[in-house]
Amino acid sequence: MALEHDHESQLARAIRLAGSQSAFGRLIGKRQSVVHDWLKRGLPLPAEHVLAVEAATGISRYDLRPDVYGPAPQTLIQTASPASECAQ
Repeated sequence: MALEHDHESQLARAIRLAGSQSAFGRLIGKRQSVVHDWLKRGLPLPAEHVLAVEAATGISRYDLRPDVYGPAPQTLIQTASPASECAQ
């Protein structure tokens, strides 16, 4: 079984969606051995590849590298009615 099946990281998830470490490597222009090393060492996806991986796999940049992109933006929903704001 491939290493990405033993990990729960977002990198491993992206590799599974790509189909294999080799396919993932082709997606970002890296050898399979480089991808394997990232998994083995528990490294995150390098930031310069995040947008390409997001486009190819649908995994959000916020999930792939929250340390770089921060948390996913939340849609702001205004809960106060205009009348209650005027009364203050």
